[in-house]
Amino acid sequence: MSVLMKGADVANAMKEVLINKVEALKEEGTVPCLTIVRVGNRPDDLAYERGAKKRMEMTGITCRVLELPEKITQSEFEEEFRKVNDDPAVHGILLFRPLPKQLDEEPIKAMIHPEKDMDCMSPVNVAKVFAGDETGYAPCTAEAVMEMLDYYDIDPKGKNVTVVGRSMVVGKPLSMMLLKRHATITVCHTRTVNLMEICRGAEILVAAAGKARMITADMVGEGAVVADVGINVDEAGNLCGDVDFDAVEPKASYISPVPRGVGSITTSVLAKHVVRAAERASGK
Repeated sequence: MSVLMKGADVANAMKEVLINKVEALKEEGTVPCLTIVRVGNRPDDLAYERGAKKRMEMTGITCRVLELPEKITQSEFEEEFRKVNDDPAVHGILLFRPLPKQLDEEPIKAMIHPEKDMDCMSPVNVAKVFAGDETGYAPCTAEAVMEMLDYYDIDPKGKNVTVVGRSMVVGKPLSMMLLKRHATITVCHTRTVNLMEICRGAEILVAAAGKARMITADMVGEGAVVADVGINVDEAGNLCGDVDFDAVEPKASYISPVPRGVGSITTSVLAKHVVRAAERASGK
């Protein structure tokens, strides 16, 4: 019987620490503030926004939303973004991506102040993550996996870890974070030859390829730790991960579900980043 790694348990443990830090900042006159920048009204953006606002409220962080029209021009967008970027009362910025097709993300990545970049858009933060410099802000989802492993006392040091997925949101930065913690990393993807054999040899297996139930029972070794980062909708319209949970769960020592797994921790990591940014801005 495997241990179910529940995101809510991790998030609740983080919440208590964050509340204390926010209270300490407020006593010194600093109110941590996050601004979410959203273009248009995509349902997935709105769903994440609701969760983020709730998490900020629970920890005492001020959360603002800058909603911009979907047809906004590049120059108009940059003008509005610059106002938030230069506002000293704003400690952190979360920009929902992808942006509409008429907008180019690259100038925004260069524009955002690295110390306000809460989800690793800035090339400065990307470089810091890859250099093992922990003063940077890693992508929230990648860091959520690390928070989950830490909460369940799963030390990647010396372990064979396979990460299936090579995105800049999860796969690549997470691999660097695990490497920083002395894991032996193999990065795979949907075109990897002998994927089954490679995954089966992993002591810790992270599924982050964005393909519903692609990790089957014969791809998982007995007693492996399985972290599922995928969020997909199956043919029946149900939310599911990259792991065939029902088939894999009996073989795993630890496994995270979808939903209620890694995704439940991302807004807590976002709050943690905002608090760190506010502490730095206040000179702590």
